[in-house]
Amino acid sequence: MKTNRTLIFLRDWLLSWVVVLFVLFALVGCSGDSSTNLDSSDSEATPQPEITAVRADDSADHVESSPENASTEESLGMLAARLDPMAQARPSSLLAARSTLLQDVIESDPPILLLPNSELSENEERAQRMAIQNSGFLRFTRQGPQATPLLNEIMGVRPALPSDLDQSTAANCAPNECYRVEMYNYAYNLTTIALVDVGAEEVLDVINLPGAQPDIPEHLTALAVDIAVNAPEVADALGLSPKSVEAIMPNIKTALNDSRCERSKHLCVAPTFVVDDRALWAIVDLTDLRLVGVRWTDLGRTTVTPAVTEESLQNEVVSELYCERSTLLERNGWSMEYMLTSSDGLRLGDVQFQDRQVMRSAKLVDWHVSYSERDGFGYSDAIGCPIFSSAAVIAYNGPYVEEIEEEGKVVGFRLIQDFLGDGWPQPCHYRYQQRYTFYNDGRFRVGGANLGRGCGTDGIYRPVLRIDITAGGSAGAAGGSDSFAEWTEEGWSPWLEEQWRLQTAQTEYTSEGYQYQVTGVDGGGYYIEPGNGQFGDGGRGDNAYMYVTKRHADRDEGDADLVTIGSCCNNDHQQGPEKFMQPAESIQETDLVIWYVPQLPNDDRPGSEYCWADAIIKEGVVVNQVYPCTFGPLFVPIQ
Repeated sequence: MKTNRTLIFLRDWLLSWVVVLFVLFALVGCSGDSSTNLDSSDSEATPQPEITAVRADDSADHVESSPENASTEESLGMLAARLDPMAQARPSSLLAARSTLLQDVIESDPPILLLPNSELSENEERAQRMAIQNSGFLRFTRQGPQATPLLNEIMGVRPALPSDLDQSTAANCAPNECYRVEMYNYAYNLTTIALVDVGAEEVLDVINLPGAQPDIPEHLTALAVDIAVNAPEVADALGLSPKSVEAIMPNIKTALNDSRCERSKHLCVAPTFVVDDRALWAIVDLTDLRLVGVRWTDLGRTTVTPAVTEESLQNEVVSELYCERSTLLERNGWSMEYMLTSSDGLRLGDVQFQDRQVMRSAKLVDWHVSYSERDGFGYSDAIGCPIFSSAAVIAYNGPYVEEIEEEGKVVGFRLIQDFLGDGWPQPCHYRYQQRYTFYNDGRFRVGGANLGRGCGTDGIYRPVLRIDITAGGSAGAAGGSDSFAEWTEEGWSPWLEEQWRLQTAQTEYTSEGYQYQVTGVDGGGYYIEPGNGQFGDGGRGDNAYMYVTKRHADRDEGDADLVTIGSCCNNDHQQGPEKFMQPAESIQETDLVIWYVPQLPNDDRPGSEYCWADAIIKEGVVVNQVYPCTFGPLFVPIQ
């Protein structure tokens, strides 16, 4: 113990001098060449594409922070000095090769970095080649009248899953010949997706998603780890030079407020290094090819290291049974189809009760996990299939049904899917659940649970639910005719345009606890009761954002599988759905989509655990102790 205290004292003493030198260096830099300023002082704007459907917002109203108020406390980490990427790290062959390669790409036509043919199957190579010959796919690869080349990269090519396709595309896509090609535009922070039928040699659809980031390929993951392990800031913080194999969560998208990751919407990830009861986040900017900064989080107590258990079903089986086809479920007057998606969790389709449609679809698009409210950094987790997916937390086994009993009677059932990270419940590993609940009287609930453990003791989890409601009882060929209203002191107040609302301590509810209602032209529909800790499942309240947007039959705004649509770490309404209401459109008697984003703070205090998990010894064996935080609104039929 004395040795440990001595080492800690020496480490803290050395780090204090590092901090002093860092601040002096920053202050000197302020009076000289601006290229040595901290990243947070950079106000360079990102150009924006002209997109009718959705406009990315990177306006100049972001608050900049100066070097004087940038945090440099050892417990939080520090921003990295804004230097040339080759100068801030020890020499790296991967980084040098990447820099050379990108220069060649900018000078090529089209300016797109392709996935090498050696990493692709024959059909994948054909899909990539057809995509880059399509004018719609190339629309935003250049800028302005001079056709200035922008940096673009193919992030993934894979067989298209059923969840990647809308009904019209699926009807035209031959089995085993439809592929999904994802391209990222670094200048616009834009993802472009092409759906390609390689048999017919035809691009079936092109989707542009501003402000959205795809999962990154293996070579970018390796590059991010390489930048992290070679960065002096990481070695200084750890007290040693880490090895690549020690990095966990290296491919999960992240952000750091007041840095270009957040303000200029750069593509950033966070290789993480666990040291005892803390984790060091090395936040890497893959747009600028540099370390943005390092941050420490506390992991909380760990009672015992759990044993690694064998999976009861292999990933291939889960993929074949639940990712490549839909499953029909009929029970207690309810019918629906369900399937696992690439990154939107378990998706329900055509949900009906007593032959009346309730939802066209429902799914969980993203998990935004923010640590440190002041500094704003964290992960954007995806949940999905174990194959043909870069989801951080993958499906464990398949969906299962459990009955709901009250006073000895079966009153409904629940469809559950687990998503489990390897190593859970150890620190920096996650377990999520989706829970769809259906009652015999027509009520239903769309929600889930976070079962910990996470990568810090101050996390806020924000799952993004997308619910394509059909309150009128049928979506119809041209879409539904639904209306939305919220409860106020004066009664039900209709929403005339797309908008959002935050559930707070001042929120008004009906005597039954309803906050909203969605109705069809016949007056039927549903009251919406948000989580306030009243459902008896351990939930403490959702504190949720509610968004209502208009569904367009002629363009995809989330029907098919979505990439990450929002930042992990925004503490306001900018969680992703707001992108689909710019500008706000009328939502009176039209086809509506409801987005619901709860806010769930974790807690590791003994006796108050929430969104938490630990492995403990019980009766001589290791067992997992779980403290779930549940969420989700209840839909109650309007009689």
